Amino acid sequence: MIPQETVNLILDTAQIVDVVSDYVTLKRRGANFVACCPFHNEKTPSFYVSPSKGIYKCFGCGKAGTAVGFVMEQEHCSYVEALRYLARKYHIEIVEAEESAEEIARRQRGESLLLVSEFACKFFSDQLKAGEGRAVGYQYYRSRGIEDATIARWGLGWAPSGRTALVDAARAAGYKDEYLLGAGLAVQGEDGALSDKFRERVMFPIHSVSGRVIAFSGRTLKADNPAKYVNSPETEIYIKSRNLLGIYFAKGDIAREDRCILVEGNVDVVMMHQLGITNVVASCGTSLTVEQVRLIKKFTENITIMYDGDSAGIHAALRGIPMVLAEGMNVRVVLLPDGDDPDSFSRKHTQDEVRDFIVRNEKDFIVFKTDLLLSQAAGDPLRKAALINDIADTIAQIPDAVKRSTYAEATARQFGIEVTILFDRIARTRRSLQEEALKAAQREERRRQNGLPPNAYETVTGEPQVPEQPAPAQVVEENRILAPSERDLLYFLLRHGCDELDFESDSDYYSGDEQDKPSVADFIRGAFSDGTRMANSAYAAVFDAYCALYDEGLSQQDIVKRLLDAEDRRVAEVTSQLSTEKYRLTVQAFENAMTTTSSWLVAQVPRAILGYAERRMQDRYETLRRRLPDVPAGQEAGVLQEMIKIQAAQRRIKQKMGREKNTK
Repeated sequence: MIPQETVNLILDTAQIVDVVSDYVTLKRRGANFVACCPFHNEKTPSFYVSPSKGIYKCFGCGKAGTAVGFVMEQEHCSYVEALRYLARKYHIEIVEAEESAEEIARRQRGESLLLVSEFACKFFSDQLKAGEGRAVGYQYYRSRGIEDATIARWGLGWAPSGRTALVDAARAAGYKDEYLLGAGLAVQGEDGALSDKFRERVMFPIHSVSGRVIAFSGRTLKADNPAKYVNSPETEIYIKSRNLLGIYFAKGDIAREDRCILVEGNVDVVMMHQLGITNVVASCGTSLTVEQVRLIKKFTENITIMYDGDSAGIHAALRGIPMVLAEGMNVRVVLLPDGDDPDSFSRKHTQDEVRDFIVRNEKDFIVFKTDLLLSQAAGDPLRKAALINDIADTIAQIPDAVKRSTYAEATARQFGIEVTILFDRIARTRRSLQEEALKAAQREERRRQNGLPPNAYETVTGEPQVPEQPAPAQVVEENRILAPSERDLLYFLLRHGCDELDFESDSDYYSGDEQDKPSVADFIRGAFSDGTRMANSAYAAVFDAYCALYDEGLSQQDIVKRLLDAEDRRVAEVTSQLSTEKYRLTVQAFENAMTTTSSWLVAQVPRAILGYAERRMQDRYETLRRRLPDVPAGQEAGVLQEMIKIQAAQRRIKQKMGREKNTK
């Protein structure tokens, strides 16, 4: 846990221009800086950075926030990870608060494993500079078309043939044997002696999402060696099924292009990146896993599987489709010409040619499976029926009902069958899947109750494998009736909370004292003085946080900045959306042209409160209407009478707001 004083120091020290400049080139424009937005593709700059306010805002895609929010967006990391990133950048020491001796030991061990892995990466890289590494390893990379810049960027290297080359170098550098063994870099013989895990192999480091080296994949160059690849074993910092080769280098472009291309081999992913197609990752020596799919989903919901066109590649693609669909993602498949893999194909073609090939040849999973299997079922009605059932079972994996229905109708048209038949098959399959999931949950509950040890991934220490939570946080509106009015009130708080309301002496809201003018925040808080709370939890959290900071006497600008830096990312998300104009010019131009800000607030803030009161009545009315069929006999009249009173009160409010004419 990072102490609050340290959090405040990090937030106060971080300079928004300095942080953003690490990722994009900023150009000064008046008091602000501008650039093309790093979060979406654009040709005309609409991304603004304000040094005085300490915030950024894109008027194209709407993203906004402070330095910590920018790091979370760009690095796709949690709030705590973003704080640690900024602390490293500004050389701020983080002393964890209230850590037990066990926690300290676990954290230190995890960091030691990461450090020895990074030492090994540098050791392997340095081997390419001379000796057998230069003569064998470097020449291999060059023969595969891998350039020096790519070798350096990916940290590629060579594991020498010596039995203890890495072990000896690590010991000389002060690393303990237990960490070499713990990181999977060494193995221990029966006599207790350590030897290198990797020997005479070209080395591909595997990075975590945040860029730390956590494992390796080593390829032999000897044709007679049956173990073509040797990969790191699972360790405390590396769980094979939860990592993807290249995710650190690809995550930004995956999010920017809203698509991830999945390939199989180490060289495949490296060569695709070298070509300039950088939203590409590969599984780490395993078949695609659910955890890997979920990792991709943190950056996009669209996956294109790009495998070899041979039999093995086709079957690998078929295995991966249901898994991707089950996670609610959209999957397309592109098979390369037989005899090609992404590595060889990328060396034969330009970036534009490869991109064009993907666009022209990627297929929706239904089209892919149909084209592939229909030829096998030609003239055989039983095989055709099996194919249709197979596609229906695949559709059943999709959690979204609308998507399921759309795919079912498309399949029914393609095969000329009744869609109801498909829906029946899909429903049965989904019931079976749900029953299996329930049984698995029950087994897990029994395991927990019996005190059996959890799976290895539950006890991973050191570098987090997956960000703790996505960034930015998604705001859920639990009450759609009250949500628009609650947003209106928060808009006034976040834009004008500290401004005074200068009511005229004949106004119903005039306090009678020119020296006692209420602020917008005080006026709005008065509407909640009866203990009412906002119905939507995210908006209630913003309201409470604003009021707490307001009571501390902070300025409006400081309050907004603190909210944008909030650990509760719902608060930051709502604040970023409501505290800045949606458009650069039109809002301010409208306010300036039609009225002064003071006059506008005097008219609109009370109107927003009345609107909120009317919506609360509507919410109560809808609650009564839903309850009416279940009201015991004889009590209906009382409920109906309350509903009539609510409607009458709503009419009075609307008349006061000018929405409804007074007919009296």
